[in-house]
Amino acid sequence: MSQTLEAESVSQPPPLRISRLLHAKRETVFRAWSSAEHVKNWFAPAHFTVPQAEVDLRPGGVFAVCMRAPDGTEHWTRGRFVEVEPPSRLTFEGGVADQDGKPLFRAHTEVRFSDAPGGTQLDVVQTYVFEDPARAAPMVGGAQQGWAQTLDKLEQEVRRMAGAEATGERSVVHATFHLERTYDAPAARVWRAISEEAAKSKWFGGGEGQLEVLERSFDFREGGRERLKGRWTSGVISTFDAVYHDIVPGERAVYTYEMHMDGKKISVSLATLQLKPAGEGRTTLMVTEQGAFLDGYDDAGAREHGTGFLLDRLGASLKD
Repeated sequence: MSQTLEAESVSQPPPLRISRLLHAKRETVFRAWSSAEHVKNWFAPAHFTVPQAEVDLRPGGVFAVCMRAPDGTEHWTRGRFVEVEPPSRLTFEGGVADQDGKPLFRAHTEVRFSDAPGGTQLDVVQTYVFEDPARAAPMVGGAQQGWAQTLDKLEQEVRRMAGAEATGERSVVHATFHLERTYDAPAARVWRAISEEAAKSKWFGGGEGQLEVLERSFDFREGGRERLKGRWTSGVISTFDAVYHDIVPGERAVYTYEMHMDGKKISVSLATLQLKPAGEGRTTLMVTEQGAFLDGYDDAGAREHGTGFLLDRLGASLKD
């Protein structure tokens, strides 16, 4: 009986699960999976390259990737897409064979893309069926590390796609957005969430476990400064540096801020927060930002997207 159970566990290993927060919009992250041009830049562990790939993004379409090891040997993953739901979900099935074409194992992969503070939450679940357990088991045993290294390269690719990597060229891209949220809370309660450090720390930053705070300071007054520096689960370090220029208690705050990513200044922005009564016990918060995105960093709406998430987190904090 024990030998039978052991054999079944080898042929049916537990699913691999891995998650990553990527600093780009869902549409950008999804697009990184959508063509061979992008996939060749990242779909392999560290020190491997992808000389060939075929991506036909539709149910039944081909998904095939050749991973070349440092010693020149090539390993193909060949399969087909099962479900394609832009920009939320992908599933594909494929198999890995040896150099002689003998099947080693099959894999069913589900990838989910969801909005998250700071970018996109990527969740991968991969389920395996061994064709040749003796040779497949060691390969699948290293899959967790391989996927982690692969997602490191995906992070680099989406940042490149969003223009966050240094280009050596000087440029400025301007963007403006306006957002509003109406909360079931009086203006004084919303104002405390904006103006008091303990209350603001509940919503201004990453979600649970997403951001390791390295430095935080808060001096809410005209001429005062605010700073939040943290390391995301992806390893990226972001820094928010703000100066408050105009404060009307309970009504308005105007500030400028710089954003740095891994030490590179990516933007300078002017932001205005305004509070307006919205009926008995309700308050509307209006946020307007004018941003200058610098030297190749065109965020394609990611800042607006991230600010919207922070405002939703602020609303949730008001219920505590």
